[in-house]
Amino acid sequence: MNLLEKNKEHSKWTVLFVVVLMSFMACVDSSIVNVALPTMARKLSVSMAEIEWVVASYVMVICASLLIFGRLGDIKGKSRIFKIGTILFTFASLMCGLSTSLTMLVIFRIIQGIGAGAYMANNQGIITQIFSKEERGKALGILVSGVALGNMIGAPVGGLIISSLSWNYIFLVNVPIGIIAFAAGLKVLPKGKNNDEEFDVKGAILYSIAIMLLFGSLIGEQQFGYKNLVIIMSFILSIFCLIVFIVLQKNMKIPLLQLEIFKNGLFSLSLFCAFVSFVCLSASIIIIPFYLQDTLKMSSSAAGLFMIVQPLILALISPASGNLADKMGAEIQTLIGLIFMAGGFLFMASLNEHSFFINIVLCVAFIALGQGIFQPANNSLIMSTVPKHKLGIAGSVNSLVRNLGQMVGITLATTILYNFMSYKIGYRVINYVFGRDDVFVYGMKHVYIVLVFICCVGIFFTVFRIMKKKQINS
Repeated sequence: MNLLEKNKEHSKWTVLFVVVLMSFMACVDSSIVNVALPTMARKLSVSMAEIEWVVASYVMVICASLLIFGRLGDIKGKSRIFKIGTILFTFASLMCGLSTSLTMLVIFRIIQGIGAGAYMANNQGIITQIFSKEERGKALGILVSGVALGNMIGAPVGGLIISSLSWNYIFLVNVPIGIIAFAAGLKVLPKGKNNDEEFDVKGAILYSIAIMLLFGSLIGEQQFGYKNLVIIMSFILSIFCLIVFIVLQKNMKIPLLQLEIFKNGLFSLSLFCAFVSFVCLSASIIIIPFYLQDTLKMSSSAAGLFMIVQPLILALISPASGNLADKMGAEIQTLIGLIFMAGGFLFMASLNEHSFFINIVLCVAFIALGQGIFQPANNSLIMSTVPKHKLGIAGSVNSLVRNLGQMVGITLATTILYNFMSYKIGYRVINYVFGRDDVFVYGMKHVYIVLVFICCVGIFFTVFRIMKKKQINS
């Protein structure tokens, strides 16, 4: 290997470091904020329902902007949009830390979400652009590890900051990391080329309105119910905007979302499998803390430490899993990962109010192992099935599917849980019924049974994907 090749080799790993660093920071930020919500509500003198918008506004804006920034990345250059996102996120983090009211905080969380959307939409595209097919799975596995580590350390770090400093510092810690990432990015990120393609402004507006109304109605339903007129109208309007958006995209010469990308059967099947995995994982994660603290009577600190198990296993296994996918084939690996996840959910369905702690650890470890095997391989499949000039939009669609899956998973889990709890106890409940642990366990069991079924759907389509690829290659 000559000097030029060595420099190129070192450069791509430095680029990966910058990309992973920003993804790591975003995940730390999310998990820290979740831990800090009760303290922030008290300090800002607002209710828990109001403080939830600190999280909701951030997630909604990310989903509403991912396709837009993915398309802009293809037009203006993925690295340029990534760096703009880094600046916005870092600036907004500083302003969130300086906020003195809920209104001010939510405004800058929206800006922070725009910044996060900009670099989330282009991180996988940058990695796919600079790494060869033989190393792509390994690189994407390292990205998954960064995400898992961010989720893992966010909760304990947040608890430490809140106990020793003000809640404002949970945002201020992002500032030096963002500055380092931006400075490094200026030097090492590959320079993209502009092209003369037009940007679909109408499509961007319709898409953003549809996603914001859809998420708003899903979040509002948890508080006001599906029968609320505002919730119903928001949901109907979001569907209408989505239909108009799709019709416009079909007739646009250069649309925001190039629908022909979905004509690639392998790409669409891989996206669907990703959606299935994130629905199942987010549905499980929202249930486990209630089971640990309310049913098994664990302390919040002990439950918080337990929640580290899943991201820790994911962080440890993902790089090796991605490397293995490069050698043995990603399709088989995604199938194995989904089977492990289905097995873990099936074991979770057998738990009750008297289950041993070690049994719960084994269940969660089984799910995390499946996730660690599945995710890097599936990401590699998604990004490897599109041409280089569509990497930005492919990466943004992949990130959008992840966020949509998380939102759908949370809504699905709580809906199934409360419906079966209500059936068990004989009247409508939307909260934990203390003194009747069996009611929660009954609802939880049926949530996990549904997750097993959803995983089996993913397994079916994964087998179909393997057979389809064999037909294409033969």
